[in-house]
Amino acid sequence: MADDHSARHSMSAADAKAAEYFFRSLTCNQLVAYNSYGVDKVFKALADPSRRKLLDQLHAENGQTLSELCEHLDMTRQAVTKHLVLLEAANVVTTVWRGREKLHYFNPVPLHEIYDRWIKKYERRRLRALSDLKKGLEASKGK
Repeated sequence: MADDHSARHSMSAADAKAAEYFFRSLTCNQLVAYNSYGVDKVFKALADPSRRKLLDQLHAENGQTLSELCEHLDMTRQAVTKHLVLLEAANVVTTVWRGREKLHYFNPVPLHEIYDRWIKKYERRRLRALSDLKKGLEASKGK
């Protein structure tokens, strides 16, 4: 605890504020962090292949700067910045300032919420149908 306390005091005020924002945005309290970012923003953010490629890069290596992200794309720095703004608006990317560097982090929670709401319920029916089919085939084989 003392180490945590001393580490907190060695952070600059800006770093502490950025860290607090980052961790608050990843809270599991949906009323605090996620409901204000509609599902439509997430779908819009995922609609563009370049933004999906940015998310893939962050998934592979989280905490990249704008320059690091630009290295892997055939886009101008300004175009990457515009894509990141949309990803941040959808809360799929969060940022933390470390000194003069702005680090970008992938936030999978909005995608998981889409999975829970739109995909999981259909997957359940499909798996149930496959299970019923298997049981039916096994039952007919035994006769």
